[in-house]
Amino acid sequence: MYYIQEIDKPSWLSKTFNIVKLENNRIILPIEADKISDKKAQKLAKKTKKILDKTNCNKLVISKNIKKIDNYMNQLYTYQYLICDSKWLFEVLAVRVLDFIIEKFNMKKQEMQVAILVNDLTENTLENIRIIVKQYKCVSIITNHIEKFKKLEQQILDENGIMITITNNKKKSLAKAQIILNVDFPTELINKYYINEKAIIINLKGNVKIEKKRFNGININDYEIKVENVEELDKDFLTKYKMADVYEAKLYKKTTYKNLMEILEKDKVEILMLQTNNSQI
Repeated sequence: MYYIQEIDKPSWLSKTFNIVKLENNRIILPIEADKISDKKAQKLAKKTKKILDKTNCNKLVISKNIKKIDNYMNQLYTYQYLICDSKWLFEVLAVRVLDFIIEKFNMKKQEMQVAILVNDLTENTLENIRIIVKQYKCVSIITNHIEKFKKLEQQILDENGIMITITNNKKKSLAKAQIILNVDFPTELINKYYINEKAIIINLKGNVKIEKKRFNGININDYEIKVENVEELDKDFLTKYKMADVYEAKLYKKTTYKNLMEILEKDKVEILMLQTNNSQI
């Protein structure tokens, strides 16, 4: 695994000749702004690739500042590297995210209506749903693939005696939902629904914009965690990188949900904050 970051004060020489340095497992770019020319982005990406090709490594963690440089990032994506962006981990942490919101806003789970927007059901989301339906007053699943979820509906009824609603009604399904857990609906799809104007929306894949003019709720697109039991990291590293990205990179994604929960408990992982469009919770 390699980390890609900017240098604090690049020299004139390194900026002029786009000198990319490799220090241990860190690839350091001669960048100090969050915008660079397309030409420079292409050159830096090619030099990054040249380094990585020698190592046979394709897993990357990118610093917070470098992630803002779209043209460089777009070049990296064309090389099909595995870039750890903590979105997979966000899905794993969904129950903890809901708990964080409930505590922050002094809510009662037994009074909350939760809508889960999901089209592709992973094991992690399936297990999260099994937990959520036991804790909240009313849970509904909104999907374009209703038939795929009918088996889950019956399983939850048989196992817990709990009825859940599986629907795709664009006018009614989100009209009363107080919390909307958006697993994988993109911007263009979620905006086709009538949304409770005061809802709290958690976008696990991020980068979702609610375009409804009357929407006055909370739209969450990012998060950060704190980890108590993690290898010692220097302050400069923690300043440059998002901890959730770093931690996701260390996890083995193909393990079971149960094992993941045990690892999270052992490492004492907690939600530190949730990021809305213009503020933090």
